[in-house]
Amino acid sequence: MPLSIGEEMREHTPKEKPETRYASCVDFRRIFEEDLHSLYQLSFFLTGDRQKAERCFVAGLEDCVKHSRVFREWARAWAKRVIVRNAIRELQPRWSHSNSSARVPIIFFPHRQFSGSGGHFDTAAVLRLADFERFVFVLGVLEHYREHECALLLGCSDSEVRAARTQAIEQLANFCPVESRRYGNREHDGWAGAIKA
Repeated sequence: MPLSIGEEMREHTPKEKPETRYASCVDFRRIFEEDLHSLYQLSFFLTGDRQKAERCFVAGLEDCVKHSRVFREWARAWAKRVIVRNAIRELQPRWSHSNSSARVPIIFFPHRQFSGSGGHFDTAAVLRLADFERFVFVLGVLEHYREHECALLLGCSDSEVRAARTQAIEQLANFCPVESRRYGNREHDGWAGAIKA
């Protein structure tokens, strides 16, 4: 009795082992090695502190290697997600209407900027944002998480995420360090001197 087409194809197609579809410990170690800089940077921008960033990064690697069972195609995104979860656990950022970091002095570090979808942002200015605003800014603007996804991760409402994002962007947009105003006319001379050196 001849086999039907579906049966014939199943018979000739090698069966894929379920384990090969999932990311292995080796896959996660490779991801953390290849994306070391970007994963640590994510951890650092979320926590705002080098020691906390290191703890979140190492815990993220350990969690991925020991406890994660995700599809291989999703492993990179999952590694970021685990770091985000660890940073949230570490800092427990909460929205507060009096959460303004405008009173905190901002230190200017020239040549230390990073880019997001909205342009360039001064690292020191981002790190000076209040925890909740910084989390929302990093997740929503730099990592492109949806508003509702940010709200679910941070345990707040969508409107609180919108308000924190707006406040963070306003503070970053209004950031105008004293040094840049004082030496604004000499910028060209500074570049010329740097090129000669």
